[in-house]
Amino acid sequence: MSPERFARINEMLDNRQPDLTLCLDRVHKTNNIAAVIRTADAVGIHQIHAVWPDIEMRVSGNTASGSQQWVKTVKHYHMDDAQQALRAQGMQILATTFSDSAVDFRDIDYTRPTAIILGNEHDGVSPEGIAAADQHIIIPMIGMVQSLNVSVASALVMYEAQRQRQAAGLYGTRKLDEAYCQTMLFEQGHPIYAKACRRKNIPYPQVDHEGQILADDLWWEKMRSPTYHPPIEA
Repeated sequence: MSPERFARINEMLDNRQPDLTLCLDRVHKTNNIAAVIRTADAVGIHQIHAVWPDIEMRVSGNTASGSQQWVKTVKHYHMDDAQQALRAQGMQILATTFSDSAVDFRDIDYTRPTAIILGNEHDGVSPEGIAAADQHIIIPMIGMVQSLNVSVASALVMYEAQRQRQAAGLYGTRKLDEAYCQTMLFEQGHPIYAKACRRKNIPYPQVDHEGQILADDLWWEKMRSPTYHPPIEA
């Protein structure tokens, strides 16, 4: 791995915000999913959640998110499952929807652990998603259209969250666990070796402070072997 590549991956890891996420509520158009994930990566979101209650949505959504190397998509069958996962992380849950209690999205404190529910292109956030939210938010609009494309709406909210978090000094300090960071450094810094490890069922080695592989002679012997079969446990 080049020093430049190593530095760039580490900078990304240092700026990830594991307590900021999105929940896509039955969003199924692959171009929109891919655009949302691209923006999530740009603002430092570590993973997003997606509720896909039927096979068609799960298949098309997986196709889009699978091309993204940097942002994990956690899939749920039902909104209740997503809500429980978000509550377990102590997040405030917001939903983009028109309601009497909705507030301007810029009036929210995004320095708190936050999850933002965004609805699909036709129906918006589902009744279950609306009920799950602690607060409803809107993006003020003074034109003739009633709503924005989900990827555009998500970008506006995400960049407001980034603005607030940068002002509060929440970027630049690593919050992810070391095991995950080691995995990312190896997979993205040494992709050929990572692919060989998965094919041969060899554990990933550690990566040192310069981005080089730390492995003993046995690991390299297994790596050089045309095939490697792990011992059968008794």
